[in-house]
Amino acid sequence: MDGARLYIVVLCVFLLLAPAGSFAADGPASTPAGSATTPSAVSDNGALVSPPHGFLGRIEQPYRPATLPPPNVANSDRLDSLTRAGNLYLSLQDTLALALENNLDIEILRYIPRVAEANVQRARAGGFASLTSTSVLAGPASVGGVAPSSGLQAYQVVPSTAIGITPPTFDPMLVGSAGWAHTTAPQSNTIVSGTTALIQRQDTSSLSLQQYLQSGTQVSLGMTNSTIFTNSNRSSFSPATTSSAVFNISQHLLQGFGPAVNNRQIRIAKNYREISDLTFRAQVITTVSAIADLYWDLVSFNENVRVKRDAMAASQRLLSDNRKQVEVGTMAPISVVQAEAEIASDQQALTVAETQLLQQETVLKNALTRTGVMGRGGRVILTDTIKVPDVEAIAPIQDSMAQAEASRPELSQFRIMLQTQQIAIRGTRNEMMPTLDLVAALQNNALAGDANPLFTGAVPPAFTGGYGTVLSQIFARHFPTYSVGFNLNVPIRNRAAQADYINSELVLRQQQVALHRMENQVRVEVQNAVIGLQQARAQYQSAVEQRVLEEQTLDAEQKKLAMGVSTTYNVILVQRDLVTAQSNEVAARSAYAKARVEMDRVTGQTLYNNNIAMDDAVKGKVARPPSPIPDTVPTPAPRVLPQR
Repeated sequence: MDGARLYIVVLCVFLLLAPAGSFAADGPASTPAGSATTPSAVSDNGALVSPPHGFLGRIEQPYRPATLPPPNVANSDRLDSLTRAGNLYLSLQDTLALALENNLDIEILRYIPRVAEANVQRARAGGFASLTSTSVLAGPASVGGVAPSSGLQAYQVVPSTAIGITPPTFDPMLVGSAGWAHTTAPQSNTIVSGTTALIQRQDTSSLSLQQYLQSGTQVSLGMTNSTIFTNSNRSSFSPATTSSAVFNISQHLLQGFGPAVNNRQIRIAKNYREISDLTFRAQVITTVSAIADLYWDLVSFNENVRVKRDAMAASQRLLSDNRKQVEVGTMAPISVVQAEAEIASDQQALTVAETQLLQQETVLKNALTRTGVMGRGGRVILTDTIKVPDVEAIAPIQDSMAQAEASRPELSQFRIMLQTQQIAIRGTRNEMMPTLDLVAALQNNALAGDANPLFTGAVPPAFTGGYGTVLSQIFARHFPTYSVGFNLNVPIRNRAAQADYINSELVLRQQQVALHRMENQVRVEVQNAVIGLQQARAQYQSAVEQRVLEEQTLDAEQKKLAMGVSTTYNVILVQRDLVTAQSNEVAARSAYAKARVEMDRVTGQTLYNNNIAMDDAVKGKVARPPSPIPDTVPTPAPRVLPQR
């Protein structure tokens, strides 16, 4: 047993001194771009891994569970930097930066690439690749609105990657065994054993290292030892040690041959990891588009409140003027009642507008913080306004469609799925082949021991000695054994393999049709976005023109009232029309801003046009510093109703 223990130590030292990943089926895992990890302490999938310490640390590290950090539920420092006197000052760029750092939808999807990275590690060891979720969470909706689109809702066809030949295990395996046995057997014939009670003690041990290669080759190297102590006087040695060093190799020649078949799950897992990155990108685009819509809606709600306040002020001035004229007898008292009724109506409209504004602020603050509205009781003050350019720069529809087809993450995902299915088909096609293996073995045998004092015959001196004699015989190859042969297994009907191949091909055809359908849908979305942008611009221009005409109409009606040729009721009606026109202008301006957001989304330019780097989104930390809080917030000039 001393020799066996020595052999175990030698093999362990060999394994520990081998370079890391020397037996790996693939190269080392690459760290995702922009991942905020420490290479010595954090793995690619975000798990905390303590570096090994000393000799025993290197042995036990693969068998220790990784520790995952708890989720981060604290807001980023940017939120405090943009707060003054309890109020949150936001430009559009700061709003989007807060979304990247604090939005919980993005944080949830931030785990998807990490799960995919763990699946890559599993595939490298020889497991089947598994596809993570490709669903995208819909963004938050404005008050009284609907959630914006989260992308294409096309028919998704998942590749059939879990059929075909089973992937081999690429992690090396160290297999060992040890046993001790004691036997006392009565002997009816003493000629063979030389005793009436044969007593034997047998110590056995074995240790082997096994490895499967991507070429379809399986190799193993090991050693077995057996030491027997006996009281028989017919045995030349007691104890007697027999050992053998065995090298086995098996090579698949048909089914399971070549890296293209055996490492397909690794390549599929890498494709799935890329799909998970695209899923995260789609989530960022969806969330950024939704947050931009919330921002512009909040701008519009602020403008709507100003419109309602201006209308309220105009009604109060009308009431004051009417009271003066009633006092001097130039106007009937009913005019005061009509003006007071209009003030009550304006007050109701103003209350609704102000409450909608507060609700919209709550929705926006909840989307920009990890803690929701807790501790965020202040108001949201916006520093950007909606600007409608005089000339609309619209690219040709063909260019926009080509840009969308090249940039939309949903299309890239589906194209990768097509590639994945084509990789999987190699496994199902190879499964149809018979199994033909070349097997070979090389074994060196040895025997050594101490002379049995009960044995009366001559003891061969070449076998006398300890475990060193055994090793010298093995390495000198005094007693070699060779073998080579073929194993053939031919399924007669092969129906399972045929069905798997047909299934894989049908899935591929489905994916090809679904991709074509998705491309058509992208073109439709681009066409609708272009039309929607043109429509929003036309509506805005019409709303501006209508508001100007209503202002002129009200001015004329107030002059007629002053000359006594009109009534308070007529002035109130025209005043209501002006308020409606102003509200329509605000809504049209908001619709134009949201149409621009939708145009960026459908063409895949949301991140580029908003200066968003995916590295910042992955890390959850935007490199761009917060905007300085302005001393005076730029706001659009309020629309004041004309006075008499």
